[in-house]
Amino acid sequence: MNNLFRSISKNRLKVIIVGTACIALGIAACNNSAPTTETKNITAKDTLVFHPPDTATIPHDDMGNMIRYGRDLVVNTAYYLGPNGTVGKYLGNKMNCANCHLDAGTRPFGYNFFSTHARYPQYRGRENKILTVSDRINNCIERPHNGTPMPLDSKELIAMASYIKWVGTNAPVGGHVRGDEGMELEYINRPADPNKGAVIFAENCASCHGKNGEGIMKPDSSTYIYPPLWGPLSYQKGSSPHRVLKVARFIKANMPNLKATWQKPVLTDEQCIDVAAFVNDDRIHPRPEKRNREVPDYPQLKVKPIDYGTGPYLDTFTAIQHKFGPYKPIIDYHKAHNLPVVF
Repeated sequence: MNNLFRSISKNRLKVIIVGTACIALGIAACNNSAPTTETKNITAKDTLVFHPPDTATIPHDDMGNMIRYGRDLVVNTAYYLGPNGTVGKYLGNKMNCANCHLDAGTRPFGYNFFSTHARYPQYRGRENKILTVSDRINNCIERPHNGTPMPLDSKELIAMASYIKWVGTNAPVGGHVRGDEGMELEYINRPADPNKGAVIFAENCASCHGKNGEGIMKPDSSTYIYPPLWGPLSYQKGSSPHRVLKVARFIKANMPNLKATWQKPVLTDEQCIDVAAFVNDDRIHPRPEKRNREVPDYPQLKVKPIDYGTGPYLDTFTAIQHKFGPYKPIIDYHKAHNLPVVF
């Protein structure tokens, strides 16, 4: 559940995107084809990822019961809160939080909750306000799940916030830990190519997410095993995984499912960017839109991410270039004009 943004240092062409507590929903694919690239060498720092506590250490008391319930809500969100939810009907689709926050928010570089609680309350540029952890959870309910927010005093919202806090046990207050951000990417010196991405998707993603991005549901149609990536039951336009660079970093660390890991990516950076562009190409793939249209995203333009595909902007580049790149000219322009470079 979603994300702060980090400016790129002056002489750096690689970007690290900061992970968030949300949100933001992503891709979970599986495929049995051979790796498309050789594995890159893993540096020593890659072994120093944050380790959340073992679930066996959750105490057997009232607080522990709430933490366990929160984890269950993350894993089985649709069962409890979906259109046919047993305790509430808040979701507009049948996706689970764990479809994107992998391993119930405990996988390194998998949209995890490692430092989420430690960094909230925080300013969110998209909403242009200070959000609490509970606000951010509801933000995900509204955006990727295309739903309506839960009451702030509801047992379910408190349970999810309690679980998120438990996952981040020992994370420094206000700081980050290794593995809570996105994977590094090398920029390509061309726009992302959805046509190339379509080929990559067919070879590596369609076996789980479906030829038409519809995902795979459980036999009882209660929820998804693999979530839809576009269409009316997928995440909204403007949500975090709708951004090409944002989701490309997730893909690099985790996709194809059961093959790629953050230690041994399967797809090249170029392939990750191209397939992210294919999935998020609104010209060919419709998806739900924000309901409250009178409140624009990122009203403070200086904090709008460079890969956010809807204007206006403080620079001279088109919406299509912000969406698909090339990104380096945008970065160079922002540096030359003393504008923030936000991701």
